[in-house]
Amino acid sequence: MAKSNKKVLLVGETWMSSSTHFKGFDQFGSVTFHSGAEPLMKALDGSAFELTHLPAHEAVEKMPFDMEGLNAYDAILLSDIGANSLLLHPDVWLRGTTVPNRLRLLKQWTEAGGGLAMIGGYFSFQGIDGKARWHRTPVEDVLPVECLPYDDRLEIPEGFSAAVDANSKHPVLQGLEGEWPVLLGANEVRVRQRPDVEVLARLPEAQGGHPLLVTGEYGKGRTLVWTSDVSPHWLPASFSDWPGYATLWRNALGWLTRS
Repeated sequence: MAKSNKKVLLVGETWMSSSTHFKGFDQFGSVTFHSGAEPLMKALDGSAFELTHLPAHEAVEKMPFDMEGLNAYDAILLSDIGANSLLLHPDVWLRGTTVPNRLRLLKQWTEAGGGLAMIGGYFSFQGIDGKARWHRTPVEDVLPVECLPYDDRLEIPEGFSAAVDANSKHPVLQGLEGEWPVLLGANEVRVRQRPDVEVLARLPEAQGGHPLLVTGEYGKGRTLVWTSDVSPHWLPASFSDWPGYATLWRNALGWLTRS
């Protein structure tokens, strides 16, 4: 019997933009929808991982509210979505009634053996103006890093190439020899001082030496953070088109799910 694919849930990585256009005396508005998930979806196409994408606006109501729903997935990736989107369900925000705390559920799910990752972005970790608000949440508890309590963006327009730990034998780094393409930014975090935590890649020392790729464990589960993005602007097309991009994420998901 063929082995079924590991199921991965990508939560977030979409946004909507509202613009006002001025043409002489006249003006009009437009609204556009954007998704940054395509590079990761392309990287996993044909792999052993079945990726389901839950856009940010749908996650508010459709992210599972119980362990049974979360257990449908072997790995969950939180990418560019703030904590409020999972805390302020319409029943809470509009009707003042209670719902299960999905951040606590994610912590329990990870502790029981799930694979949880957070991917960087303007609404990851603490994010732009501190509005992502993952600091001091149950999700932060399980990560191998701590979030800063303020705007944590590292904007690096000149670009940086990751400083990879050449001595590491970690499975996530298998097949990733040579210099990585440049990235244009990341979220700043603090590495937890625990024996299970391993920093696999950092920004160069000249640009702060901040953590870029970190793995850890929590209970029976595994956790991973990638503090840069999976789409522009922090992740240029030269990075997502690099063959190592697919290798990186296939390795990362293989490790998270114990494949």
